[in-house]
Amino acid sequence: MNALKNKVQLIGNLGQDPEIVTLENGTKLAKFSLATTESYKNAKGEKVEDTQWHNIVAWGKTAEIVENYLLKGKQVAVEGKLTHRSYETKEGERRYITEVRCNELLMLGK
Repeated sequence: MNALKNKVQLIGNLGQDPEIVTLENGTKLAKFSLATTESYKNAKGEKVEDTQWHNIVAWGKTAEIVENYLLKGKQVAVEGKLTHRSYETKEGERRYITEVRCNELLMLGK
């Protein structure tokens, strides 16, 4: 049951080509945004689509798969966990970000 404490599963489309970083030790890091869209009918019976954007990070072998196979618009299923971090901008502002740390990836569509 411990594996279910912080688990995220998303199916969506890449918002842009992944950003790939190779660290000094050779480890790869891939960053990309994923759009998930839900549709529903509002009180007037009109179809409404709600798109949410998720920041995804992948490390190591998973990052290599992202680098070699994923492009903007590609549909993927991602499984991972939520992580929160903060950083400081050049102007000294503290920023907070929530990301999904991807540990499994499944390419969908054509």
